Amino acid sequence: MTEGRGPATVRVRAAGKINLTLRVGPRRPDGYHPLATVFQAVSVYDDIEVRHAAPRTFPVTVSGPQAHLVPTDGRNLVVRAAELLAEAYGDPGRLGARIAIRKAIPVTGGMAGGSADCAGALLALSVLWDLDVTPAELADLGGRLGADVPFALMGQTAFGAGRGDELVPVLSRGTYHWVLALADFELSTPAVFGRFDQLNPHPPLPPVQPPAELLEALASGDPVRLSRVLVNDLQEAALDLRPGLARTIAAGRDAGALASVVSGSGPTVAFLAASESAAIDLSTALSGAGVCRTVKRVTGPVPGARLLS
Repeated sequence: MTEGRGPATVRVRAAGKINLTLRVGPRRPDGYHPLATVFQAVSVYDDIEVRHAAPRTFPVTVSGPQAHLVPTDGRNLVVRAAELLAEAYGDPGRLGARIAIRKAIPVTGGMAGGSADCAGALLALSVLWDLDVTPAELADLGGRLGADVPFALMGQTAFGAGRGDELVPVLSRGTYHWVLALADFELSTPAVFGRFDQLNPHPPLPPVQPPAELLEALASGDPVRLSRVLVNDLQEAALDLRPGLARTIAAGRDAGALASVVSGSGPTVAFLAASESAAIDLSTALSGAGVCRTVKRVTGPVPGARLLS
C-alpha cells in the first residue's frame, strides 16, 4: 500500500449507538463473552479533526462535556489507531498527526463513544495521510482495536455476532425517536460484565441470528412493535451496580415512553418515543424529574463515521 501527502486538515463525524437487543453468553477463556446484538447508530456525535504533525507523534486534545474523563495518552484508542494505521498502510517513520476530539457522546456511557472516536480517527487519518486503504481494511483494523469500532464505521442498523464485530446490515425503515437519559456517573464495562457473570453463572449461548420479531419490527418502521422486543442481558447487572437507574427507568415510563433499555453496559438509558412530539414531551418531563444529569433527543438510524471536510 502507498502513502502520500493528503490535505492539511480532515474532519470526521462519528455517531454513538444503542443496542436494541444484547444477548450475552458465558465468559470465554480469553475473557470475552460471545454476543448477539442489534446496533442502531443514533444522532449524538463526536467530531474528530486531524492535522499533520511530526513523525511518530500523535498529540490528542479533547473538549466538550466530560472531556476531563478522556485520556489523551496511549490509553486513548485514537492513538493506538494512528499507530496501527501508520504501521499497516503507511510509512510510520514519516507520519504523525494532531488529533482533536470534540465530545458529545457520553463517556463510559454504554454508547461506544471511544469506539466512535477510534473509527473517526481511522477514517480521518487515512484521508489525511492519503493512504490506499479500503473500507473493509479499515473495519478489519478497527476490529483489532475494539469490538464496537467496525459498527462505528458502518453505522445505520446491523446485527453483530462474535464479540459484536461480525456485522450484517439489518433493514430498518423509517426514523425512530429516542430520548437518552445521561447519568451523572459512569459505569465500567468490565465491572458490568463481571457482575453479569456473578448473577448468571451459566448463561446460554447467544443466538446466531437476530430475533425474527425484531427484524419484523424494524422492517415495519413501527415504534410500538419495536418497543415490545427491546432487551439487554446486561441491564440487570447495571441496575445491580447502580440501583438508582431503576428510578430513571420508572420516570421515563411514567412520562409516556413506549419502552426503555439500558444502552450497552450503561449507564445511559434510552427511551423509545412514539413520535417526535412525544419525544419532546418525554424529554421535558425527564428534565424536570431530577433523575439524570441531562437528557438528549436523538433519532436513528444514522450513518457511521463520515467526512465533514
